[in-house]
Amino acid sequence: MSRKITFKGNPLTLVGRVLNVGAQAPDFKVTSQDLKEITGYDFKDKIKLISSFPSLDTPVCDLQVKEFNKKASGVSKDVVIIGISKDLPFAQKRFCQANEIKNEIILSDYKFSSFGINYGLLIKELSLLARAVLIVDKNNFVRYIQIAEEMTKALNFEDALKNLEEVVNSPAMVIKGKPLPPKCVPCEGQVLPLSKERIETLMAQERGWELVEGKKLVKEFKFPDFLEQKYFVDLVAIVAEEQGHHPVLTLIYNKLKVTLTTHAADGLTENDFIMARLIDELGYIEWKEPTQYAS
Repeated sequence: MSRKITFKGNPLTLVGRVLNVGAQAPDFKVTSQDLKEITGYDFKDKIKLISSFPSLDTPVCDLQVKEFNKKASGVSKDVVIIGISKDLPFAQKRFCQANEIKNEIILSDYKFSSFGINYGLLIKELSLLARAVLIVDKNNFVRYIQIAEEMTKALNFEDALKNLEEVVNSPAMVIKGKPLPPKCVPCEGQVLPLSKERIETLMAQERGWELVEGKKLVKEFKFPDFLEQKYFVDLVAIVAEEQGHHPVLTLIYNKLKVTLTTHAADGLTENDFIMARLIDELGYIEWKEPTQYAS
Protein backbone atom coordinates (compact mmCIF):
# COMPACT_ATOMS: atom_id res chain seq x y z
CA MET A 1 0.00 0.00 0.00
CA SER A 2 1.41 3.39 -1.00
CA ARG A 3 2.52 5.67 1.84
CA LYS A 4 2.51 8.84 -0.27
CA ILE A 5 -0.41 10.92 -1.51
CA THR A 6 -0.73 14.55 -2.60
CA PHE A 7 -2.98 17.53 -1.89
CA LYS A 8 -3.10 19.89 -4.89
CA GLY A 9 0.18 18.34 -5.96
CA ASN A 10 1.92 18.80 -2.61
CA PRO A 11 3.25 15.55 -1.07
CA LEU A 12 1.75 14.14 2.11
CA THR A 13 2.66 11.10 4.20
CA LEU A 14 0.34 8.32 5.35
CA VAL A 15 1.20 6.81 8.73
CA GLY A 16 -0.11 3.83 10.66
CA ARG A 17 -0.09 0.12 10.03
CA VAL A 18 0.65 -1.07 6.50
CA LEU A 19 -2.23 -3.16 5.15
CA ASN A 20 -2.43 -5.18 1.97
CA VAL A 21 -5.18 -7.21 0.31
CA GLY A 22 -5.41 -10.58 2.06
CA ALA A 23 -4.45 -9.21 5.47
CA GLN A 24 -6.66 -9.70 8.50
CA ALA A 25 -8.59 -6.47 9.02
CA PRO A 26 -7.60 -4.78 12.29
CA ASP A 27 -10.15 -3.76 14.86
CA PHE A 28 -10.63 -0.04 15.48
CA LYS A 29 -12.73 2.21 17.67
CA VAL A 30 -14.59 5.29 16.49
CA THR A 31 -17.38 7.51 17.77
CA SER A 32 -21.01 7.46 16.63
CA GLN A 33 -23.14 10.53 16.07
CA ASP A 34 -24.65 10.07 19.53
CA LEU A 35 -21.13 9.89 21.06
CA LYS A 36 -21.09 6.13 21.65
CA GLU A 37 -17.94 4.07 21.08
CA ILE A 38 -18.21 1.78 18.05
CA THR A 39 -15.65 -0.86 17.09
CA GLY A 40 -14.92 -2.59 13.83
CA TYR A 41 -15.84 -5.92 15.39
CA ASP A 42 -19.37 -4.62 15.93
CA PHE A 43 -19.82 -5.41 12.22
CA LYS A 44 -17.95 -8.72 12.27
CA ASP A 45 -20.72 -10.79 10.66
CA LYS A 46 -21.13 -8.41 7.71
CA ILE A 47 -19.30 -7.67 4.49
CA LYS A 48 -18.01 -4.17 5.09
CA LEU A 49 -17.42 -1.42 2.56
CA ILE A 50 -15.49 1.22 4.51
CA SER A 51 -15.19 4.64 2.93
CA SER A 52 -12.81 7.19 4.51
CA PHE A 53 -12.52 10.86 3.62
CA PRO A 54 -10.93 14.08 4.96
CA SER A 55 -13.96 16.30 5.65
CA LEU A 56 -17.64 16.58 4.85
CA ASP A 57 -17.09 20.31 4.19
CA THR A 58 -15.45 19.60 0.84
CA PRO A 59 -17.37 18.90 -2.39
CA VAL A 60 -15.49 15.67 -3.18
CA CYS A 61 -16.19 14.21 0.27
CA ASP A 62 -19.82 15.34 0.01
CA LEU A 63 -20.06 13.46 -3.30
CA GLN A 64 -18.36 10.36 -1.86
CA VAL A 65 -20.81 9.99 1.00
CA LYS A 66 -23.85 10.64 -1.17
CA GLU A 67 -22.68 8.23 -3.89
CA PHE A 68 -22.13 5.31 -1.51
CA ASN A 69 -25.38 6.09 0.31
CA LYS A 70 -27.26 5.97 -3.01
CA LYS A 71 -25.62 2.74 -4.15
CA ALA A 72 -26.01 1.07 -0.76
CA SER A 73 -29.77 0.73 -1.16
CA GLY A 74 -29.28 -1.84 -3.91
CA VAL A 75 -26.65 -4.09 -2.35
CA SER A 76 -27.04 -7.31 -0.40
CA LYS A 77 -28.43 -7.32 3.14
CA ASP A 78 -25.13 -8.93 4.13
CA VAL A 79 -23.31 -5.67 3.34
CA VAL A 80 -22.89 -2.67 5.60
CA ILE A 81 -21.63 0.65 4.19
CA ILE A 82 -19.52 2.65 6.66
CA GLY A 83 -18.17 6.16 6.19
CA ILE A 84 -15.41 7.44 8.48
CA SER A 85 -13.83 10.89 8.80
CA LYS A 86 -12.40 13.08 11.57
CA ASP A 87 -15.33 15.47 11.39
CA LEU A 88 -16.97 15.96 14.77
CA PRO A 89 -20.00 13.69 15.37
CA PHE A 90 -22.25 16.77 15.63
CA ALA A 91 -21.24 17.93 12.14
CA GLN A 92 -21.75 14.42 10.79
CA LYS A 93 -25.22 14.26 12.31
CA ARG A 94 -26.23 17.59 10.74
CA PHE A 95 -24.91 16.49 7.35
CA CYS A 96 -26.72 13.16 7.45
CA GLN A 97 -30.00 14.77 8.48
CA ALA A 98 -29.75 17.52 5.86
CA ASN A 99 -28.90 15.08 3.07
CA GLU A 100 -31.04 12.12 4.16
CA ILE A 101 -28.09 9.74 4.55
CA LYS A 102 -29.93 6.63 5.73
CA ASN A 103 -28.15 3.72 4.04
CA GLU A 104 -24.62 4.53 5.20
CA ILE A 105 -23.31 4.59 8.79
CA ILE A 106 -21.18 7.71 9.25
CA LEU A 107 -18.69 7.56 12.14
CA SER A 108 -15.97 9.83 13.52
CA ASP A 109 -12.29 9.07 14.13
CA TYR A 110 -11.75 12.47 15.82
CA LYS A 111 -11.10 11.14 19.32
CA PHE A 112 -8.59 8.30 18.95
CA SER A 113 -7.36 8.33 15.32
CA SER A 114 -7.77 4.57 15.81
CA PHE A 115 -9.12 3.82 12.34
CA GLY A 116 -6.51 5.99 10.66
CA ILE A 117 -3.63 4.38 12.55
CA ASN A 118 -4.84 0.78 12.26
CA TYR A 119 -5.59 1.10 8.55
CA GLY A 120 -2.58 3.24 7.59
CA LEU A 121 -4.79 6.12 6.40
CA LEU A 122 -3.82 8.88 8.85
CA ILE A 123 -2.24 11.85 7.10
CA LYS A 124 0.74 12.85 9.22
CA GLU A 125 0.90 16.50 8.19
CA LEU A 126 -2.86 17.21 8.51
CA SER A 127 -4.08 14.65 11.08
CA LEU A 128 -6.96 13.90 8.71
CA LEU A 129 -7.94 10.67 6.98
CA ALA A 130 -6.98 9.92 3.41
CA ARG A 131 -9.64 9.41 0.77
CA ALA A 132 -10.00 5.65 0.42
CA VAL A 133 -12.37 2.71 0.20
CA LEU A 134 -11.79 -0.79 1.54
CA ILE A 135 -13.84 -3.97 1.39
CA VAL A 136 -13.61 -6.46 4.28
CA ASP A 137 -15.29 -9.87 4.02
CA LYS A 138 -17.25 -11.84 6.61
CA ASN A 139 -14.11 -13.61 7.81
CA ASN A 140 -12.58 -10.19 8.42
CA PHE A 141 -10.00 -10.28 5.63
CA VAL A 142 -9.24 -7.24 3.50
CA ARG A 143 -10.37 -7.98 -0.04
CA TYR A 144 -9.99 -4.59 -1.73
CA ILE A 145 -8.14 -1.30 -1.15
CA GLN A 146 -8.38 1.88 -3.19
CA ILE A 147 -6.61 5.08 -2.07
CA ALA A 148 -6.94 8.37 -3.93
CA GLU A 149 -3.39 9.41 -4.80
CA GLU A 150 -4.56 13.03 -5.05
CA MET A 151 -6.86 14.14 -2.23
CA THR A 152 -8.88 16.50 -4.40
CA LYS A 153 -9.82 13.71 -6.83
CA ALA A 154 -12.83 11.43 -6.40
CA LEU A 155 -12.56 7.69 -5.97
CA ASN A 156 -13.35 5.24 -8.75
CA PHE A 157 -16.80 4.30 -7.45
CA GLU A 158 -17.51 1.92 -10.32
CA ASP A 159 -14.42 -0.17 -9.55
CA ALA A 160 -15.19 -0.28 -5.83
CA LEU A 161 -18.77 -1.39 -6.39
CA LYS A 162 -17.69 -3.99 -8.96
CA ASN A 163 -15.33 -5.50 -6.38
CA LEU A 164 -18.04 -5.32 -3.72
CA GLU A 165 -20.29 -7.42 -5.96
CA GLU A 166 -17.49 -9.97 -6.37
CA VAL A 167 -17.08 -10.24 -2.59
CA VAL A 168 -20.84 -10.63 -2.15
CA ASN A 169 -20.71 -13.57 -4.56
CA SER A 170 -17.66 -15.01 -2.74
CA PRO A 171 -18.13 -13.70 0.81
CA ALA A 172 -15.23 -15.41 2.62
CA MET A 173 -11.52 -15.82 1.90
CA VAL A 174 -9.86 -19.02 3.06
CA ILE A 175 -6.35 -18.54 4.42
CA LYS A 176 -4.01 -21.52 4.67
CA GLY A 177 -1.73 -22.07 7.65
CA LYS A 178 -2.09 -20.88 11.22
CA PRO A 179 -1.20 -17.20 11.51
CA LEU A 180 -0.92 -15.37 14.81
CA PRO A 181 -4.25 -14.03 16.11
CA PRO A 182 -5.06 -10.52 14.83
CA LYS A 183 -4.97 -9.04 18.34
CA CYS A 184 -3.65 -9.78 21.81
CA VAL A 185 -5.61 -12.15 24.05
CA PRO A 186 -6.23 -11.01 27.65
CA CYS A 187 -4.23 -12.95 30.23
CA GLU A 188 -6.59 -14.90 32.50
CA GLY A 189 -5.81 -17.56 35.10
CA GLN A 190 -2.51 -19.37 34.82
CA VAL A 191 -0.49 -18.10 31.87
CA LEU A 192 2.32 -20.31 30.61
CA PRO A 193 5.30 -19.00 28.61
CA LEU A 194 5.95 -20.28 25.12
CA SER A 195 8.21 -23.26 24.67
CA LYS A 196 11.74 -22.75 23.38
CA GLU A 197 10.75 -24.43 20.11
CA ARG A 198 7.75 -22.15 19.59
CA ILE A 199 9.85 -19.08 20.35
CA GLU A 200 12.43 -20.16 17.79
CA THR A 201 9.71 -20.63 15.17
CA LEU A 202 8.23 -17.19 15.81
CA MET A 203 11.64 -15.48 16.01
CA ALA A 204 12.38 -16.74 12.51
CA GLN A 205 9.45 -14.63 11.31
CA GLU A 206 10.59 -11.43 13.04
CA ARG A 207 12.79 -8.73 11.58
CA GLY A 208 15.24 -6.86 13.77
CA TRP A 209 13.93 -8.07 17.13
CA GLU A 210 16.46 -9.53 19.59
CA LEU A 211 15.70 -12.34 22.03
CA VAL A 212 17.08 -11.37 25.45
CA GLU A 213 17.44 -13.85 28.34
CA GLY A 214 15.02 -16.14 26.53
CA LYS A 215 12.08 -14.12 27.85
CA LYS A 216 12.16 -10.65 26.25
CA LEU A 217 11.89 -9.19 22.75
CA VAL A 218 13.96 -6.03 22.29
CA LYS A 219 14.32 -3.69 19.35
CA GLU A 220 15.94 -0.26 19.03
CA PHE A 221 14.66 2.45 16.72
CA LYS A 222 16.53 5.62 15.71
CA PHE A 223 14.96 8.85 14.47
CA PRO A 224 16.34 12.13 13.12
CA ASP A 225 15.13 14.10 16.15
CA PHE A 226 13.06 14.00 19.33
CA LEU A 227 9.79 15.11 17.71
CA GLU A 228 9.88 12.30 15.14
CA GLN A 229 10.57 9.83 17.94
CA LYS A 230 7.70 11.21 20.02
CA TYR A 231 5.31 10.94 17.06
CA PHE A 232 6.16 7.27 16.63
CA VAL A 233 5.83 6.66 20.39
CA ASP A 234 2.34 8.18 20.29
CA LEU A 235 1.32 5.75 17.53
CA VAL A 236 2.74 2.80 19.49
CA ALA A 237 0.93 3.96 22.64
CA ILE A 238 -2.47 4.08 20.93
CA VAL A 239 -2.07 0.60 19.43
CA ALA A 240 -0.70 -0.84 22.71
CA GLU A 241 -3.60 0.56 24.74
CA GLU A 242 -6.12 -0.94 22.31
CA GLN A 243 -4.34 -4.29 22.56
CA GLY A 244 -4.12 -4.16 26.37
CA HIS A 245 -0.46 -5.17 26.05
CA HIS A 246 1.99 -2.45 26.99
CA PRO A 247 5.68 -2.51 26.04
CA VAL A 248 8.46 -0.92 28.07
CA LEU A 249 9.52 2.17 26.13
CA THR A 250 12.94 3.66 26.86
CA LEU A 251 13.42 7.11 25.28
CA ILE A 252 16.76 8.85 24.84
CA TYR A 253 16.45 11.93 22.59
CA ASN A 254 16.15 10.38 19.11
CA LYS A 255 16.41 6.74 20.15
CA LEU A 256 13.66 4.41 21.29
CA LYS A 257 14.17 0.96 22.78
CA VAL A 258 11.09 -1.25 22.91
CA THR A 259 11.00 -4.24 25.28
CA LEU A 260 8.20 -6.81 25.16
CA THR A 261 7.47 -9.54 27.69
CA THR A 262 4.45 -11.01 29.49
CA HIS A 263 4.86 -10.56 33.24
CA ALA A 264 2.00 -12.93 34.07
CA ALA A 265 3.91 -15.72 32.32
CA ASP A 266 7.38 -14.60 33.41
CA GLY A 267 8.41 -14.97 29.80
CA LEU A 268 7.17 -14.66 26.25
CA THR A 269 3.66 -15.41 25.00
CA GLU A 270 2.08 -15.02 21.58
CA ASN A 271 0.89 -11.58 22.72
CA ASP A 272 4.49 -10.34 22.67
CA PHE A 273 4.98 -11.48 19.08
CA ILE A 274 1.62 -10.00 18.07
CA MET A 275 2.65 -6.66 19.58
CA ALA A 276 6.05 -6.83 17.86
CA ARG A 277 4.31 -7.40 14.53
CA LEU A 278 1.91 -4.51 15.13
CA ILE A 279 4.77 -2.13 15.97
CA ASP A 280 6.58 -3.16 12.80
CA GLU A 281 3.39 -2.61 10.81
CA LEU A 282 3.39 1.04 11.90
CA GLY A 283 5.74 1.69 9.02
CA TYR A 284 8.95 2.54 10.83
CA ILE A 285 11.00 0.88 8.07
CA GLU A 286 9.80 3.60 5.68
CA TRP A 287 11.06 6.31 8.07
CA LYS A 288 14.43 4.74 8.88
CA GLU A 289 16.69 6.52 6.41
CA PRO A 290 16.84 10.35 6.65
CA THR A 291 16.06 10.69 2.94
CA GLN A 292 12.73 8.95 3.52
CA TYR A 293 11.50 11.21 6.30
CA ALA A 294 8.64 13.53 5.52
CA SER A 295 9.65 17.18 5.48
